[in-house]
Amino acid sequence: MFMEERLDEILEIMKDEKKVLVKDLSEKFNVSESMIRKDLQRLEKEGKIKRTYGGAILERESSYDEKTTSRVFVDLESKSRLGELVLDIIEENDVIFLDISTTNHTIANMLNYTKKNLTVITNMNRIAMEFDRTPNIDVILIGGHYNKKLGGIVGSEAVEQIKKFKITKAFVGAGGINVEENFISNFNYDEASVKSEVLKSSKKRYIVANYEKLYKDGPYKFATLEDIDYIVVEKEPENDVKKALLNFEVEVIY
Repeated sequence: MFMEERLDEILEIMKDEKKVLVKDLSEKFNVSESMIRKDLQRLEKEGKIKRTYGGAILERESSYDEKTTSRVFVDLESKSRLGELVLDIIEENDVIFLDISTTNHTIANMLNYTKKNLTVITNMNRIAMEFDRTPNIDVILIGGHYNKKLGGIVGSEAVEQIKKFKITKAFVGAGGINVEENFISNFNYDEASVKSEVLKSSKKRYIVANYEKLYKDGPYKFATLEDIDYIVVEKEPENDVKKALLNFEVEVIY
């Protein structure tokens, strides 16, 4: 196997497993450990990985400010799984907050089939519209500045309104969850301010995000791991991630 082929395969392994050990790669490719270390050095110089003692981890990606509507039909399988998990969490007479998130939009759609009596507070107009024909669900739509790109209400006026509510459970999306540096981030400043206030105003606080967000970061921090109670992901995280979250007393639901 040529070196370039080996480098490509190492990256594919890391995309699946998020980390590798020099010893394991040496055995897999039947080359010396010093050769593998050179491979990892090259990948690190290219900004693709970060070397650790005895191995390497995948370099964290950046989340970008994409238009919300462009993400509605992306990762539908993982969103449906997240929706199933959240529906099991929601209880009769809960007052829940669903913020601007295509995953939360999926959750709202799935809630149409529940018989539970609920109050849904949201700053995303598409979520509010999901309940036009659902008599058992009361809807409160936060008012203020409408951001067309996000598809929802953000800004200081929205933050002030949220302070008036006593929320039972908040389900908040995230652009990134960094357990190593202890912050949760997003890619829009005004939206991040809303997310922060939603968490402050809630009795139980859930970050709902697909698995990949555990390895991405957004430019705006809106919370630390101490600010939340649960993380909901569609599949089991790596052991080191689970251990780190346990240290912050954050329960993982998957």
